[in-house]
Amino acid sequence: MWHMNHSLFLSQPQPCFGLLFDIDGVLVRGKIPIPAAKKAFQKLVNSQGQFVVPVVFVTNAGNCMRQMKADQLSHILGVPITMDQVMMSHSPLRMFKKYHDKCVLVSGQGPVLDIAKNLGFQNVVSIDMLRESFPLLDMVDHNRRPKLPSSPIANLPTVEAVILFGEPIRWETNLQLIIDILLTNGNLSGAHQTQKLPHLPLLACNMDLMWMAEAQSPRFGHGTFLVCLENIYKKITGKEVKYKALMGKPSELTYHFAEYLIRGQAVERNWTQPITSLYAIGDNLMTDIYGANLYSCYLKERNRRKNSKAVAKMATGTGSNAALPQDNDHVENVWESELAPPSATSCKSILVCTGVYNPHTEVPTYANKCIKETVFHGHRDFRFDPALVEPGHIVQDVADAVELIFEQEKFVPQ
Repeated sequence: MWHMNHSLFLSQPQPCFGLLFDIDGVLVRGKIPIPAAKKAFQKLVNSQGQFVVPVVFVTNAGNCMRQMKADQLSHILGVPITMDQVMMSHSPLRMFKKYHDKCVLVSGQGPVLDIAKNLGFQNVVSIDMLRESFPLLDMVDHNRRPKLPSSPIANLPTVEAVILFGEPIRWETNLQLIIDILLTNGNLSGAHQTQKLPHLPLLACNMDLMWMAEAQSPRFGHGTFLVCLENIYKKITGKEVKYKALMGKPSELTYHFAEYLIRGQAVERNWTQPITSLYAIGDNLMTDIYGANLYSCYLKERNRRKNSKAVAKMATGTGSNAALPQDNDHVENVWESELAPPSATSCKSILVCTGVYNPHTEVPTYANKCIKETVFHGHRDFRFDPALVEPGHIVQDVADAVELIFEQEKFVPQ
């Protein structure tokens, strides 16, 4: 008997919580590591370099592969990070299997064709490929206009969907050609049909209006590009652009996928306790805090529904819940079937002061302004709700955040 207790005492305590880390403004500023990051991660691994709690890095960046981001993080934090711990804004596209065999146009920076193929898309076309095939379409830059009249060169397949990975380099070229694709139903040899609805499926990753690099003030993000695209489309057609999916923080889809990765780590380590609490650590009220709080609302609502269905079953004495309104949220069903239901029941938000939000500079006025209804920096399709930008806790940096979480969870790693 003593022997069993002794071995229990020696074994690692099993966590019932997982951590979701934002990267920019929490672990790094541009290329410069934030000093507290290394300190925080020393507390999160044991002497063998294994994580003592499940950890996922949730970034809205989308211009590289997960493996590359994992290597960068291992270097910065001094602990081994695997690609399964990294979630880019485009990671949930793996689940959108019905688009994987369609011809998709992709926009963004970095190796977008490779990223798309890595996610499961088999038939991918880039903006540059369109430009080369239809040189007459890209007219803003006089120096890039074709010198001689030319006809379409390559026989490109008809585009069937558009995926926006992140902010591209030449906005005028990308805006023009994406609008052309939407208004010609994917066939650039045709003329615009501004009355034809609906437009091709459009999926966008990363809605950040701004992000924090080395400069004093925030810089344009992909959200700013989306604002341009949405407004141009509306100006030309009088109608709103419709997205099939928006991913990256603060979308629930992103947190659902992150939670699925957290569960996978627990299973891999043979931790038997379900992971019931998530903690999301970020520097941006509009993405990290809003997203964590939105997902927490989703989890609570899910639990409430689950419990009320169970109660209804007991009340009717039947195994059927036909009397209850059926859940017709298709997107949720896609996640649920692909990812299995979440084990978490809450997602708590922690704001650090090392990035976009900084109480010691003029930034708070920016932070406060950007969450008022009059100046809403969130995406058009996300409702304004002041409660969703209230962080659970505000701490100085990521090391303080980890300390606070361990205290809250009464977790003492061996």
